[in-house]
Amino acid sequence: MATREHQQRHPQKTTSSFSSSRLFIFLLCLGTLFLGLSLFNTSPREQRLQPEQKTETTSSETNGGASTTNANSACDYSDGRWIYDPKADKSLRYDQTCKEIFKGWNCIGSNKFNAFEVVKWRWKPYHWFVGDSLNRNMFVSLFCTLRRTSSEVKKWRPAGADRGFTFLNYNLTISYHRTNLLARYGRWSANTNGGLLESLGYKEGYRIDVDIPEGTWEEALSFHDILIFNTGHWWWAPAKFDPVRSPMLFFQKGTPVMPPVTPHVGLDMVLKNMIPLVQKRIQPGATLFFRTQSPRHFEGGDWDQGGSCQRSQPLSPQEVEEFFSVKKKGTNVEGRLVNEHLYNALKGSDFHILDITHMSEYRADAHPSTAGGKKHDDCMHWCLPGITDTWNDLFVERLNNMKSRS
Repeated sequence: MATREHQQRHPQKTTSSFSSSRLFIFLLCLGTLFLGLSLFNTSPREQRLQPEQKTETTSSETNGGASTTNANSACDYSDGRWIYDPKADKSLRYDQTCKEIFKGWNCIGSNKFNAFEVVKWRWKPYHWFVGDSLNRNMFVSLFCTLRRTSSEVKKWRPAGADRGFTFLNYNLTISYHRTNLLARYGRWSANTNGGLLESLGYKEGYRIDVDIPEGTWEEALSFHDILIFNTGHWWWAPAKFDPVRSPMLFFQKGTPVMPPVTPHVGLDMVLKNMIPLVQKRIQPGATLFFRTQSPRHFEGGDWDQGGSCQRSQPLSPQEVEEFFSVKKKGTNVEGRLVNEHLYNALKGSDFHILDITHMSEYRADAHPSTAGGKKHDDCMHWCLPGITDTWNDLFVERLNNMKSRS
């Protein structure tokens, strides 16, 4: 298997202060994406977190759709404010020359009007201070950060990965696995011999097998020690899954779910199947995270309706609620709606929640917008360098906090 061959090609080494004496691997799936990072050494893995440290959650309209109450509740980094630091750009951990940055996200290289201002805002939690700033967006942020400190990098992809790199000095591999719905899906057309869906008038659409993982990330479960999942944006994508012309058609155990269900019910079914599947198939001692939804900031309409994001500064708390309140059904409300499904599905699981939603809701200024030459404003992805660097800092702090507790 490719992962084992990789271990043989790269002898195990002693790591620097970036890691501790543990086998360390990181995997990230962002909304439509899935990312992985791997680091090997000879020390034993940390034991799985004890049951009392499992995730428990409660809903909260003002905290990105939900808030957590778990073993880390004393260190709540998701509640805070952005502080302007005019000297911040002088200490960028990487710049626009990092080759992995997709052109549409390279706000500095594309001369976005506020590109250098984006990185001058620091996140300060009210209850837990995190210093200098912290999906493919977060993956690239992580890669560029590591590339700055480790010059010996070799392209290498674990099975199913869209891309990956090994930092030879640290025997560290980061990889990105793309997945849109977590579950396997593909085009569906009516059978001339008929069937349950055909009898209801369905002629075409997309088949989603709620109990089968997409092959791009299935093998990652037996390879990585730390996995971070995310899903969301594609479940609310009428441009792809038109409810009339190309609806989502859910299958379980090989047969259609009857009666057919709506996408938000399908999301619950996928999460209900994928969460225990992951917990069952991961290797002993692996650590699991689920990243909450990354918010969009379209104003004046959705992405295909002339929506734009031309802000030059973060939103105020009042503006955040105007943008994202579920009760007001705003253009960008799906982020909090997705989070409600995630939090309900993750209750009592082995997953730790990496909550980046509420802190990101403020940053309407940090999207590429028209930079990179797109025909419409990109108000979903993020400028690099930018806010995803802060997500990675918070992720590392969570790991350090967990290590100190163990």
